[in-house]
Amino acid sequence: MNASPFSSLSADHQRLQALVGAWRGEEEVSGTQWADAGTATSEVLAEAQFGGLFVVQRYRQRRDGTVSFGAHNVFGFDQQSGAVTMHQFDSMGFVPTSPATGTWDGSELVLERSSPRGAARVTYVFDDTYRMRLHFKPAGSDSWQDMVSGVYRRVSPSSINGF
Repeated sequence: MNASPFSSLSADHQRLQALVGAWRGEEEVSGTQWADAGTATSEVLAEAQFGGLFVVQRYRQRRDGTVSFGAHNVFGFDQQSGAVTMHQFDSMGFVPTSPATGTWDGSELVLERSSPRGAARVTYVFDDTYRMRLHFKPAGSDSWQDMVSGVYRRVSPSSINGF
């Protein structure tokens, strides 16, 4: 099976390439039912797959020198719905019933998904760095609560070990 060359990708698929690269970040973690408040460092390694149709991202968060959370995300663009998609599998172990979906607004990508536990909204903002903010709204609540926010800078892929 041949993948399409990058130059033949839609503009929306090409925008996903903003995620590609090796990144290191500093994060603020809010106190929630899943984690205590505090700071964390993180590493992100993302690569274009299948000729750029998808971006596969591996994420690892450390607190006090120990890996505290990990995720494997697959980003794509659904041409039929016009939505960016993100399938996430993480160390919490919840099986996603559907992907997060969203759209671009300038350099900002906002994705949301719902589950029986509530709704999650993740926002990415891209410039020389990228910023990520994750909010959660518990089932039955009308209020979004902060979970994690971070700023990520490009690093050499060889500086990220152990993925």
